[in-house]
Parts: sequence; structure tokens; C-alpha cells
Amino acid sequence: MKKLPVALKKITSYRVIYGDTDQMGIVYYANYLRWFEKGRSEFLREIALPYSMIERQGFHFPVVEVSCRYVESARYDDLIQIETELSECRRASLMFNYMIWRDSDRSTIATGMTKHACTDLTGHMIRIPKILLDALEKAAL
Repeated sequence: MKKLPVALKKITSYRVIYGDTDQMGIVYYANYLRWFEKGRSEFLREIALPYSMIERQGFHFPVVEVSCRYVESARYDDLIQIETELSECRRASLMFNYMIWRDSDRSTIATGMTKHACTDLTGHMIRIPKILLDALEKAAL
């Protein structure tokens, strides 16, 4: 698959809730992966292809690889920004990069990536469907 003509990015705001934190008042580490998912979901909604529509079209994007580098701790009531960038679109996979920062001082909290296979409803790998490629192309204009 050819490289996308421009980087496609979406920034999503999120206020840390009490349930995101551990007993020390620091965000529990696994919640950063949930925030990656939130950013990815909003990215897809922004290109007019929410995940619910993707599922109705008969395909999924399971995570096959993930990494997260924790830089600073997020805490209860922090307003954070989740930057989600589609960095790679191949024949049967997608890769997203993430940067999470605290809104008040713009300090980086975490960075990471997720790689996704494209599968049909039975879990078999398939090519990226045309509906997604068209939505990405339209968003890149």
C-alpha cells in the first residue's frame, strides 16, 4: 500500500476520573491503553467511519502489537490530550502512534503505538477494505 500523502492526526481531550487512579492517586498503568483506544475511536469517528460502522461492514482491527512509554504520571482531575496519528497503512494492517500530554503544562505523560491486523468476522486476515481506504483518502485532502 502506498504511503498516505499527509499524516492523519486527531487530538482528543479527556479529564482523568477518580476510577482511573490507584490508591496513590496516580493513573493505573493499563488505563493508558484505554486512552489509546479512546484516541483511535475518535480518530475513526473524525474520518466519518466510527468503529460501529466498521463492524457492520464485516471487519475488525484487533491489536496485534502495543507499546507504551511512561514519561510522567497522570493524576486525578488532570485534563489530558491524546494525539492519535495513523502512521502506517499496509495491505492488511494499520499502525497508530500516540502522544499523551497534560493540558496545563503540555508535559508529555506517555507515548506509544498500536499495530492492528485487519480481519473478517471469523478472525481471518483480509485486505484493508475500500470503505476505509476511501475515508482515509478523503480525510487526507
